Amino acid sequence: MDQVILVDSNDNELGKMEKLEAHEKGLLHRAFSIFLFNSSGEMLMQQRADSKYHSPGLWTNACCSHPAPNETVMDASQRRLVEELGISTFLVHTFYFEYRTEFENGLIEHELDHVLVGYTNENPILNASEAKAFQWISVENLLQDMRNSPEKYTIWFKIILNQHFEKIQKELCHARM
Repeated sequence: MDQVILVDSNDNELGKMEKLEAHEKGLLHRAFSIFLFNSSGEMLMQQRADSKYHSPGLWTNACCSHPAPNETVMDASQRRLVEELGISTFLVHTFYFEYRTEFENGLIEHELDHVLVGYTNENPILNASEAKAFQWISVENLLQDMRNSPEKYTIWFKIILNQHFEKIQKELCHARM
């Protein structure tokens, strides 16, 4: 049984709960989203598996998940990156933000989402229970496609790109110096 860490808006731990129950009740919990870039500046995208309990088949950032109780965001992000994509790389924590959204199936995603950035030129080896496809895409082409077809992308990914992408760009500029 997968459990998530319940938190307040300042990321203070409040307890733990079974993942599906937390999504049914809409309780704020800790999560993370990993953005990976290659040496050409392209972003790695994954298309979520059709079996996911929300947002199936949608495109999103390289990897996203929840730390387990007694696991740090960094340890969980490294673990899940290997489990989902077969990739191991150095990650930098850039920021976190809170969002809440309701899905058509009645589930509520209410997350304090930690955003991490890394670099790799490896193509992923997809875990079929997590992702069904991947692509490397330039940020310009991605933003254009999101404007034309926003329904193809997960809600948290759209929030990050539309409201917080300058924080990721800052990290990219810093890493190139």
